[in-house]
Parts: sequence; C-alpha cells; structure tokens
Amino acid sequence: MKITVRHPSHPDAVRGFDTEALREHFLVPTLFEADDILLTYSHVDRFVVGGAMPVAGPLTLEAPKEIGSPTFLKRRELGVVNVGGPGRVIVDGAVFTLDHRDALYVAMGSEDVRFESLDRKEPAKFYLNSTPAHARFETMKISLGMARQVHLGDPSQSNERIIYQMIHPDVCQTAQLVLGMTVLKPNNMWNTMPCHTHDRRCEVYFYFDLAEPARAFHFMGEPSQTRHIVMANEQAVISPPWSIHSGVGTRNYTFIWSMGGDNQDFTDMDMVPMEALR
Repeated sequence: MKITVRHPSHPDAVRGFDTEALREHFLVPTLFEADDILLTYSHVDRFVVGGAMPVAGPLTLEAPKEIGSPTFLKRRELGVVNVGGPGRVIVDGAVFTLDHRDALYVAMGSEDVRFESLDRKEPAKFYLNSTPAHARFETMKISLGMARQVHLGDPSQSNERIIYQMIHPDVCQTAQLVLGMTVLKPNNMWNTMPCHTHDRRCEVYFYFDLAEPARAFHFMGEPSQTRHIVMANEQAVISPPWSIHSGVGTRNYTFIWSMGGDNQDFTDMDMVPMEALR
C-alpha cells in the first residue's frame, strides 16, 4: 500500500499556481497499479481517494499511520466502485461480488476488508472513497439498477446525461459520504455546466471510459479566477469547497463524483451565472 498526503490550498495562493503546481496539488494522476492499493489523503474534509487492483491475489485494506487508527475504518466509512473486470470485496467474512460499475458502501467499524479479482486476465479495479464517520450504518451493495436516476441536460448544450445517485440518502444511509456516477449520452461532452460551488462540501471527480488519446479538460478555481487541468483516463481531481468543478471531454466519457462535508443535500449548490465566469 502507498499513500500520499495533500494539504489544503487557499484560493489566494491558487491564483498564482502554474500548470505544474495545479497538478501537484489537485490531480491524482495514478489510481491503479497491479497488486497494490494506492491512496491519497486530502486534508480537505479528511477525504481519502484511491484504487485497489488485485491481480495475483487478494489485497487487504490496511491502516497507514496517516489514518491514525488501528484499522482503516475504525472511524471512517468507505465507498467502492468497480470500474474494471468482475471482482469481489470481502468485509469481515461477508462476500460482495461487484461487476463493472457496481458500488459497495462499507460501514464504519468494519475491520477486515479485502479485494479480489475473479479473472487475472481482466482484473477488477476498485475505485475507493473514504470520509470520517460518526455512526455505523449497514454495509450495502448498490448496482446501477438500484440507484436513483436523475436525467439532466439538453443536446443543444452538449450536456445530456444521466446521474446515478448510488451512495445517497435516498438509496443508502451513510454518515456523510455521498457518491454517484454520471453517464454522458453519445455526442454529449459537458458535465455540470452551468457550474456551481458548495462551500459546505468538498468533491472529488474521477474520469474514466476515456479511450486514448482523448482527454478531459477539468475546470476549477474561483468563478472569477478559473483554471483548468488536462486529465487522462482513470485520473481523479480534488475539488475544494470554494472551487467550481466542471469538465468537457474531447470524446464521450463517464465520471464518478463523491462528496464529504457538512451535509448530504445533493441540491445544496451556489449556482454561478455564465456571465460571472472569468
């Protein structure tokens, strides 16, 4: 297991960041390595984002020093989405088989969490999101068919999409973690535009199903001081509460959004008028 740490960045400082500094502070460039678990610990809302890719054998979620607990989920909850081949997650002996795009919520207090692939030639890729928790709820598998669907956008604005709210209060009870998947319809490229901020919550975006050489242009920053990060397939970006978070791809793609913070209200957004963007 490998873990890196990211510290918060004040918006006044970010105004002076060049491309490399933006990527160093906000981009998570590598989430999956064969037979390893890669984690990034962000001090923004103590959010942990990472990936597990078991190939030769199972991988166990351990508690690095940065977590500060004897087990990873002693005071945390975990969201898992499989973006690879079929696999399974074993939680304290209970087995949950996850196909491509299936999600799993793992409750606070779970002690033994292991990840396995069912086929070495097509390994699972478990995308991980974790936030601090104050109470234990039920570990639960969520398929796309179980998710709450929200249809948004318009072809004339190139943003027609389906939002699958998976780890969400209407589907799965959690302490604070909220997670879902947005699938853009063919020939639609924009997500979350017009954009917004929500100073009560941070957010992490994970872009996938983006075949080479396509790229996603992720927009961030204060509405009056926008910046962008060019992202490849299976990369994530950390969005602090004061930042917009929107993107456009050079081709069709899918992304997973996950949030932690003061509330779980999906509609808690401070909308930014298009004419206010700079």
